[in-house]
Amino acid sequence: MAISLRVPENVKRRIAKLAEERDTTPHAFMLEAIRDRLDAEEARAAFHAEARRRLARMKKSGLGVPAEEVFDYLLGRAAGGKPPRPKPRKHP
Repeated sequence: MAISLRVPENVKRRIAKLAEERDTTPHAFMLEAIRDRLDAEEARAAFHAEARRRLARMKKSGLGVPAEEVFDYLLGRAAGGKPPRPKPRKHP
């Protein structure tokens, strides 16, 4: 598919400079940038869809883990520890 795209001169210069530094063409550089953005946006959409599914499941089951326990668990893991995983439970 051919697409016509108007690119401001200062952006064209930046693209050309970076493309040359990477030993590629401006066209290939722009295609890679578009693919990278598409990948990121699709990953973000998938993350949000999964979050919505999990929230719906949590609301339906009534089970959850308090945020403070989640943060404590993650901080412990980040510090190299092996804290026990918090258990989901019904909330009042």
